[in-house]
Amino acid sequence: MSRTSDGISPNGEGATCPAGPHMMDPALLADPFGGYGRLREQAPVVRGRFVDGTPVWFITRFDDVRRALRDPRFVNTPSNVPGEGGADPRERMMELLRVPEHLRVYLLGSILDSDPPDHPRLRRLVTRAFAARRILDLRPDIERIADRLLSELPGREQDGTVDLLEHFAYPLSITVICELVGIPAADLDRWREWGGDLVSMRPERLHHSFPVMIEYCHALIERRRAALGDDLLSALIRAQDDDGDRFSDIEMVTMILTLVLAGHETSAHLIGNGTAALLAHPDQLALLRKDLSLLPRAVHELMRWCGSVHVARLRYATEDLEIAGTPMARGDAIQLVLVSANFDPRHYTAPDRLDITRHQDGQAENHVGFGHGIHYCLGATLARQEGEVAFARLLEHYPDMAVADGNAELDRARLPGSWRLNSLRLRLRP
Repeated sequence: MSRTSDGISPNGEGATCPAGPHMMDPALLADPFGGYGRLREQAPVVRGRFVDGTPVWFITRFDDVRRALRDPRFVNTPSNVPGEGGADPRERMMELLRVPEHLRVYLLGSILDSDPPDHPRLRRLVTRAFAARRILDLRPDIERIADRLLSELPGREQDGTVDLLEHFAYPLSITVICELVGIPAADLDRWREWGGDLVSMRPERLHHSFPVMIEYCHALIERRRAALGDDLLSALIRAQDDDGDRFSDIEMVTMILTLVLAGHETSAHLIGNGTAALLAHPDQLALLRKDLSLLPRAVHELMRWCGSVHVARLRYATEDLEIAGTPMARGDAIQLVLVSANFDPRHYTAPDRLDITRHQDGQAENHVGFGHGIHYCLGATLARQEGEVAFARLLEHYPDMAVADGNAELDRARLPGSWRLNSLRLRLRP
C-alpha cells in the first residue's frame, strides 16, 4: 500500500515553522510515517508546533510514549495544571474551527479530555456497556449486519467497482455503535454526515452541523427518558436519575457525541486502511485466507501498521520534569506521536514490514494504536471485534476482490494526526 497521503491552515504562519516541525506542514501531512519517523531518529523529544501554531514537544519513541501516556504528572485539561488559571489554550482551536462559544464545552469537556477524579467517574458510567463479555455477545449481530451489507455490494457497483468505505466500513461501524448507544436506525445517515463534518476540520462544515448535533442529542435524551430501554443511553439516564448532581445533561450529551463519533470513525478506518494494506501485501492476505484463526493477531498488526489515529490528545505537564533527558516546564504541552512509536526500530524488528503473525496470542498489547494508561480506548474491544468480523466476512463473500486501479494513488484525506481514506474502490470479482 502506498502511504503517500484538507483542513485548517496554520492561520498566517508558514506551514514549516522555524522553531521546528509544524503539524500542518504539507510534507508531514503527505507522509506522516516518514516525517515523524525522521523526527524519532533525530531525537526522542523535538520542539515543534501544534495545528494552531502553538508550541508543543513531540514525543516520538515507543517507550517514552507509553511512559508519558500513563504518567500522572501529565493532564489532558490544561486548567488542571497548578497555577494555570489563565485562558484555555484549546480555545484557540475552537476559534479557528468557529465553534460557537456556548457550545465549546461539549468538545472540551469530553471523557477524552478529562482527568481524575472526573475521568474515572465518567468512565465507570459506560464501562459495563463495553465490557468484554457484553461485546462478545454482540458478535452475532455484527456478523448479521456485515453479511447484509456485503450481500448488497453488487447492487452498489458503478462501472464494475464499489466504494468499500461508503457501502460497508462506515455503515457497519455506525450501525453497531448506534445500536449499542440507542440511536434510532433512521438517524444513522445523519450521524455519519456529522462525523465527517467533525473530522474534516473545516470550519464552514462544523459551524453548521455542530449546533444541530447538540440539539438532536438533548431531544433524544428527553424522548428516551420517557421510554427507557436496555441501551447505553437508558443506562446513562438511570445513572443521572440516581445521582444527578454528579452527572449533568451536558456530560451526557458529550458522552453520546464521543462514543458515537469517535467509536465509528476508528472502526471504519481500521477496516478501510486494513483492507487496502492486505490487498497490497498478497503474502499476508494469503496467510490470513489460509488460517482465519490469525485474525485477532492480524487486527493488532493492522492497528499498529495503518491505524487511523496517529497522535494522542495533547497533554500538559503539571510540574517541571524531564522526558528522555529533555527538561520541560510546568504547563508545557506534549504531543505523543503514536505512529512513530508504532514504527520504532528500538522496539520492533523490521517495523516497516506488515506481519500479521507479529503479535502473539495471550500477550499484552504490543502497540499504542489504542493508546495506553487511563485513557486507553474505551471501545478497543469493540473495534477489534468489528475488524475481525469485517475481514473474515469480506474474504468469505469476495475472496478475489482487488483494488479498482492498482496503479493509482489511494484517495486519502490530508488531516493532521490522522491516516484515513476518502474512498476505497474495489472490484469484487476478477
